[in-house]
Amino acid sequence: MKFTAAQIAGILEGEIVGNPDAVVFKLSKIEEGTEGSLTFLANPKYSNFIYDTKATITIVNNTFEPESDINTTLIKVDDAYQSFSKLLEYYNQVKLMKSGIEQPSVISENVIYGENLYLGSFSYIGKNVVIGKNVKIYPNCFIGDNVLIGDNCIFFAGVKVYSETEIGSNCNFHSGCVIGSDGFGFAPVDDGTYSKIPQIGNVIIKDGVDVGANTTIDRATLGATIIGNGVKLDNHIQIAHNVEIGDHTVIAAQTGVAGSAKIGSNCLIGGQVGFAGHIVVGNNVRIQAQSGVGRNVKDGEVLQGSPSFGYADFSKSYVHFKNLPKIVTDLEELKKNKTK
Repeated sequence: MKFTAAQIAGILEGEIVGNPDAVVFKLSKIEEGTEGSLTFLANPKYSNFIYDTKATITIVNNTFEPESDINTTLIKVDDAYQSFSKLLEYYNQVKLMKSGIEQPSVISENVIYGENLYLGSFSYIGKNVVIGKNVKIYPNCFIGDNVLIGDNCIFFAGVKVYSETEIGSNCNFHSGCVIGSDGFGFAPVDDGTYSKIPQIGNVIIKDGVDVGANTTIDRATLGATIIGNGVKLDNHIQIAHNVEIGDHTVIAAQTGVAGSAKIGSNCLIGGQVGFAGHIVVGNNVRIQAQSGVGRNVKDGEVLQGSPSFGYADFSKSYVHFKNLPKIVTDLEELKKNKTK
């Protein structure tokens, strides 16, 4: 897609300094700009790059005044960083603006869908599914029976949504994620084997949720696994059966949450964190990467370590952890001196 400086200035309500007919068709960092690229300058420490950049158009703050000649066309705005982000969002919307039903694809009986549906080829929609407006379902997706999907959701290629799942509006699901697979429930049998416990609950995902690539959210044994409004899940995360995650909690990659754990709202959870089952984590909790959480956590706690404990205590203790060999040597010396 190509855009002129005049079109970009119109979207951003900016002022052009240079050629309004300058055309761009790609994005770049200011130091890596090439002909036909659009970039931005928000941080003053990168100002020197604007005099050498080959970028065709550069978004700058209204306060910027060049100190020598430049070759790039400027678009002046109130906040260059926010404007560039706005432009990226606009570009993404245009890029994803697809509609229509491609073939081959399957829409089963009693399916209801709103306007502007995009259904990619080799996708399957099960029975009694209800889909809202402006939903994009890319190729090779599976939507099981009795699934409910709100407006403005995007399912990228290869997403699998099992039956009975309920999804709100404005949600994004990235390639390879699985929603509603069976929870890990098995009962030991006298002969040493395990009998599978039927998982007959579902998954409820509320509005504004993002689910990263290859993340799995298991259905509940009974009841529902619940993901709150605005939750952001990174790639390669495991959410087990009957877990509940509160509104606007953010979880980084490779985290695992065991069955029936409850995590509060507005939590920030680093990568590779492990949660034991049936624990309760409060609101506004911060957990550092690679922590192991095996106990209930109060509101506002900041944790690190495995098993995790208070972040401040961990930081103080770490000073001693790395000096343990020397501390042990000193203790041995003290013991020898005491026995003399």
